[in-house]
Amino acid sequence: MGKEKMGMRIGESVFSIAYLIFDLIVGIIFLNNGHNELFLLYGIMAFVLGFGDAFHLVPRVVKNIKGETEKVKWWMNFGLIVTSITMTIFYIILFYIWAIQYSGKISNIIPILIWLTSCIRIILCLLPQNNWFTGGNKKMSFYRNGVFAITGLTEVVLFMMLGGTYGMTTAICILLSCIFYMPVALFGKNNPKLGMLMMPKTIMYIIMLSLGLSLL
Repeated sequence: MGKEKMGMRIGESVFSIAYLIFDLIVGIIFLNNGHNELFLLYGIMAFVLGFGDAFHLVPRVVKNIKGETEKVKWWMNFGLIVTSITMTIFYIILFYIWAIQYSGKISNIIPILIWLTSCIRIILCLLPQNNWFTGGNKKMSFYRNGVFAITGLTEVVLFMMLGGTYGMTTAICILLSCIFYMPVALFGKNNPKLGMLMMPKTIMYIIMLSLGLSLL
């Protein structure tokens, strides 16, 4: 049983490291085409995603290999704060990636909704009531992730409006990433096994970045 758990920890660590390397390489590829506004945004988005996730994933890799210490636990909790904020910024950038490609008229309500829900979430993430380092706060988790769900579902609809393989696949990836993320965010503290859902969530982000590469 111990060997099986170790195998799972090593597998998760290899996946996390590979994902962060993928983010770095993809970000560089996009920025090499930075003369194009679309790819510049994709590059920034890739680096924001990788930067934020590294704050949580690197300490988690250390935990998987060397075991949990108070220092590692602190960095993992701090990483949750950083990741929650950078994930929100990711969706702000994704909105502008959509806006560049959408040929129809954009209502002023849409960017207001994206920015309003994103700013509210970031503010909620920074409040001390979250108790990030002392077990969390389920009520605050519902608040900040409820607002985040509005941002995500709005962008699902927006990318569906683009149509085609690119638009529909991106919409599906956004929807699935939210579905995989919400149980972990809301109930992961009491049920650590739900953390495994973060792997398919990460795969959705990999697919979204890969769709950007297909536009090169």
